[in-house]
Amino acid sequence: MDHIASEKGDTTENQDPNSVSNGATKIMDKPVVNEKILQIDPPAECSAGTSDTTEESEVCEIPEQVEFTVVFNKVKHDITFAYDATVLELKAHLERICGVPQSAQKLIIKGMARDEMTLRKAGIVKGGKVMLVGSKMDDILAVKSVPKEILEEKATTQTSKEPLCMQKIHRKVLDKGIPPDVMPGIKGVKEPLPPVPLSGMLNKHGGKVRLTFKPDQDQLWLGTKERTEKLAMTSIKSITSEPIKDHEEYHIMGLQLGPTEASRYWVYWVPAQYIEAIKDAVLGVWQFF
Repeated sequence: MDHIASEKGDTTENQDPNSVSNGATKIMDKPVVNEKILQIDPPAECSAGTSDTTEESEVCEIPEQVEFTVVFNKVKHDITFAYDATVLELKAHLERICGVPQSAQKLIIKGMARDEMTLRKAGIVKGGKVMLVGSKMDDILAVKSVPKEILEEKATTQTSKEPLCMQKIHRKVLDKGIPPDVMPGIKGVKEPLPPVPLSGMLNKHGGKVRLTFKPDQDQLWLGTKERTEKLAMTSIKSITSEPIKDHEEYHIMGLQLGPTEASRYWVYWVPAQYIEAIKDAVLGVWQFF
């Protein structure tokens, strides 16, 4: 009998009642599990809403921008930059545009702009102008690559020359003494340029001369009683200066306006504390000779 039952297969009639009961339980488990899975999945509407919320949270607010012009070597560059970015960040941007290293840049806005200032605090306004003073890396490297022998020869030549204040061409002006209305000089001190012109000095003819610096126009104005010469700062090739003997708080200063030393414009009784600031304003930060 056992053999005959096994040949008929596992029909309901042939299965053990306990087996049928257990099988039914297993069969019923499947829809219950599927029902739980369906309940876990979120509705389509809910998923869409979650996606929109995520996209909205990723939207970044664009910082306020300001448009202005940077002038370097008489070339104008239109710049758009974050208004609350720092001057140092602007210098990094200008290095890529103008080729002037950050460390060699001076930005003239309303006076000298400090690196930690924001553009807003430094005084940059929409449509305004910023002057960039500095030297490109190629120019700096070219100066640094000058052979040591040439530099030593130049230094020896300068040392062997007679002091400017002892030369006859200058004595005829210096012998007149310190002008009564010249600005006070301070020996051994470096100060920034004052907000007013440097006045009360003399030229080689003994006439009064006044220096007015116009960084926003990239010009130096030489004013005399007769007229005012407006010189582009880039036209001044070099600046020579030397303390006046027995009056070291004042200097003789020569502005070289042409290719040779004969083209120097001499100014006497320049206050010593402003000499370096004058060189920086006219020639830029990088002074090698």
